[in-house]
Amino acid sequence: MAAAAAVAAGARRRAAALFLSSVVRHQSSQSTSLQQGLVAKTSLTSPPWPEVKLPDPVEEAKYHTEVVQKVNKMIATGQYGRLFAVVHFASKQWKITSEDLIMMDNVLEAECGDRIRMEKVLLVGADDFTLIGRPLLGKDLVRVEATVIEKTESWPKINMRFRRRHNYQRKKIIMNPQTVLRINTIEIFPCLS
Repeated sequence: MAAAAAVAAGARRRAAALFLSSVVRHQSSQSTSLQQGLVAKTSLTSPPWPEVKLPDPVEEAKYHTEVVQKVNKMIATGQYGRLFAVVHFASKQWKITSEDLIMMDNVLEAECGDRIRMEKVLLVGADDFTLIGRPLLGKDLVRVEATVIEKTESWPKINMRFRRRHNYQRKKIIMNPQTVLRINTIEIFPCLS
């Protein structure tokens, strides 16, 4: 009897193991079919920077109109303080304010005492606001005027070529023309849109 009970217990164990293996096989086949569309989470599946949420266009337009009205009001009343500007002149960019002196290493066609207008204004700012052009600000918005103060030459630079033991010397003195400008005014007009 003990042998028959042992055989019955073994048969039960084998049946339970077979049942468990079929259940596990069924679950694993279901889980693989569900996960076929998913990609494992790695460092390359998403960018390392946080996702940027764009603002609502309606709220952004409303905020833009408020800022433009505030800046136009400040410009109209003249409550902006001292202005500065970035102008493109003589192949360089200059940050200027009123009564600044600029020394350029080139020749201008203007004579001493002539007033010139700088039209390539990239940026104008004050204490509370800055207007940035894309790439330039309009001529009706900003006016920068300067006066030619002096037209002169630079101090002499010596270009010396020398080869020892060859009786070879060449000496060239280089003096570049220079122009000095004084910035008279930086004016801004309230016509932002």
